Amino acid sequence: MARPIIIILGAIPVLAALFIVVPTLLRPEIPNVAVNADDVISIEYSKQHLKKISFGLTQNIGAERTEVLTIANDGQTSYSLTKDGYSKPDKKFQLPKQEVTRLTALIKETGFMQIPQTSFPVKSDLNEYDKFGLQVTLNGKSVNIQWPDQNSTQEFIPPLINQVQNSLDAVITEIIK
Repeated sequence: MARPIIIILGAIPVLAALFIVVPTLLRPEIPNVAVNADDVISIEYSKQHLKKISFGLTQNIGAERTEVLTIANDGQTSYSLTKDGYSKPDKKFQLPKQEVTRLTALIKETGFMQIPQTSFPVKSDLNEYDKFGLQVTLNGKSVNIQWPDQNSTQEFIPPLINQVQNSLDAVITEIIK
């Protein structure tokens, strides 16, 4: 008689967890309830593909490819590309207000603005790696974060940074297609 009661009592926390997790998995978007109409945001995101260049006795790290995405509060977006030292013409794009609101919600509601300023050292034996930079200004408060790709560092890059990175990479993909 005690076994069915133990099974029922053990199933209650499992069911409670399912009721919490299933809606989150079915609706993965960040809710935008904390986004106010008077929020002012600007985003500058950069991606660099860096390569070690040897000059005999000395070595230098140079960027083979640099991409910069700038998003203003009104959705005005600019994308610039520099490849092998030559700049391509900037591409202008108007981001829909809904997308700007989604990015603002992602940054505001996930605690992105509270990420501490940390450095992510790059492994010394690498000849090539990608480096990312993000400067977000939200309502006058600014956060500037730079990090390498996860395979280029021993440090753990928070998933929140990767989530924002993936969202901004999707914007770049939309612009260049």
